[in-house]
Amino acid sequence: MLPETSSENSSKNCNDTISQKGFRFTAQRREVYDALQMQRDHPTAVDVFMRVQKKLPGISLATVYNCLETLTECGLVRAVNHDRQPSRYCANLQPHAHFFCEQCGAVHDVPASPATCEEPGTAGWQLPAGAVVTHHEVAFRGQCAGCAATAPITQLSKS
Repeated sequence: MLPETSSENSSKNCNDTISQKGFRFTAQRREVYDALQMQRDHPTAVDVFMRVQKKLPGISLATVYNCLETLTECGLVRAVNHDRQPSRYCANLQPHAHFFCEQCGAVHDVPASPATCEEPGTAGWQLPAGAVVTHHEVAFRGQCAGCAATAPITQLSKS
């Protein structure tokens, strides 16, 4: 018997996680999940639809939205929201923040520093006594290196 590949392990873990929530890991959900894992660029649902449609030509945009909703509900991906723009999806489940480039629209993961991971869920913030964190989001906005090189903006001063 051959050892499982990391892709097979990932699929098994997804199947187990989805099953625990009462769902099935369908072919459509697998393709949507794989699309997010293969290219971690925080795509929108439409971006995911375009990628998955190449392998599953009969899939609908509504099915992709439903798959993303299920994967998010099961904790296999995260929805990333920025102002009034369409949600983007992130397959990185490690503690991190996001950097949004206000010029080109790119979204980048920002790894959490050890100090922000001391108390899970608090990201180093001083919370009200007795508060219980169920979810948190940290976002930075500005220009990515490429955009800043072509049109520098005023940076925040360190105070």
